[in-house]
Amino acid sequence: MKTATQKISLWEKIGYSLGDGSANLVFQMMMIYQTKFYTDIFGLEGAIAGTVMLIARIVDAFVDPTVGILSDRTNTRWGKYRPWVLWTALPFMVFYILAFYNPGIEDKTLVAVYATISYTLLMSLYSFNNTPYSSLVGVMSGDIKERNSITSIRFVAATIAQFVVQGLTLPLVNKFSDGGDAGHGWLCTISLFAVIGFVFLVITFFTTKERIAPPQSQKSDIRKDIREVFGSVPWRAMFVLTLFLFTTLAMWGSAMNFYFENYVDSAALYAFLDKLGLVYAGVGEGAGYAILNAFGLIVRGPQDAYVVGFGVFNMVGALVQFFGVILLSSFLANRFGKKRVFIICLALTALFTALFYFPGKADVETIFLLNFLKSLAYAPTVPMLWAMMADVADHMEYVSHRRATGFVFAGVVFALKAGLGVGGALLGFLLSGFGYESGAGVVQSAEAVEGIVLSSSLIPAATFFVGVIALLFYPITKSFNEQMQGELAERRARADY
Repeated sequence: MKTATQKISLWEKIGYSLGDGSANLVFQMMMIYQTKFYTDIFGLEGAIAGTVMLIARIVDAFVDPTVGILSDRTNTRWGKYRPWVLWTALPFMVFYILAFYNPGIEDKTLVAVYATISYTLLMSLYSFNNTPYSSLVGVMSGDIKERNSITSIRFVAATIAQFVVQGLTLPLVNKFSDGGDAGHGWLCTISLFAVIGFVFLVITFFTTKERIAPPQSQKSDIRKDIREVFGSVPWRAMFVLTLFLFTTLAMWGSAMNFYFENYVDSAALYAFLDKLGLVYAGVGEGAGYAILNAFGLIVRGPQDAYVVGFGVFNMVGALVQFFGVILLSSFLANRFGKKRVFIICLALTALFTALFYFPGKADVETIFLLNFLKSLAYAPTVPMLWAMMADVADHMEYVSHRRATGFVFAGVVFALKAGLGVGGALLGFLLSGFGYESGAGVVQSAEAVEGIVLSSSLIPAATFFVGVIALLFYPITKSFNEQMQGELAERRARADY
């Protein structure tokens, strides 16, 4: 597995990136739409929906470290981590479909049981697929710039998936909902995404290569791996950062769905979309109309404003992140270091998130402007989390002469999923506490709408700032990382290492 060069071809980087595109076809759906699906399609109360997500986190506490341990101890001719990407591709996508399938059960207790089982199985398969996938970047190359490049291209693919899921899901669901059957619309949309996700994972397996092996002298010792990882200061800092980062992203992403449906004035949003040329005027059905209509992005009346408006809102954010990742992330990380850039950009993200509390219901332009600024501030950080976790795995090898890449990444994947569940659960509990009534088309009380606005602004801004604090304790600076990588390269070149 050791090779003379650590340079990676563009084709391999693109192939690797498709794996994260696949993961984000699932992850973005859960982050933005899972709570809304449970309350409006399954008809579950917000607190019940939140409890479903928390139960899965209990299972994750056992599944995630198990995946890390197993993948670190897997030895095949394809490597340690690549095989898991292939082995789990099909079941992962099957459980994705089942988690968003409405079986038509009337009893709400049985609906909650079905939701719990399907969601928990999906999250378990997410771990078995994404932990080895994320670990793979740590063994593809030890070159700092190559890793920054790999993660930047990876998150270009992730951002495209974000654009598709966040922007096109509701329009596609609306388009596929024959006779108003929203459940059928969801099934068709999720099935489409699942097929694409499966193909992407297969491509990732066949195009990537593992190049860094553990030291030859390293003996398998699970207890020592656990002790080394849990005792690592940079790992603990990244764990807390990931937990609160994805708690916030899940809460804010889901809350903005409710924000657009229940707070933003539909007439003002309709007028804004008309300015963008998305309102059907009854004439001139050309090629542009055909394309937009194919994805359900044509507004035929104020009743369509929420579905299309929220999609456009998300697409704007995804496009800004896309260009931010391409133009800013690697440049800023290579020049100033990942830690410094992450702190500044995350603090600005928290500030712009807090400002969503202030626009009026009809001030659609300001809402979109804040989304632009927030997405621009957050964009450079998108690839850095995973590149920093690869640095943490190197730091553990640097300090202890042991490498447990899979277990290191298992912890951050657990934190990611825990954040996803806690963020969704927290929003569910907040909605119930403020009196939100589940079910599609229900007019909410003023207290419920105020809770939605708070959950879209000040509350997630506060949890973003916890992530900023965690980064202050992360010790791997740019200069230290360069020194560490140089020494590790010398060690790995020795025959007795």
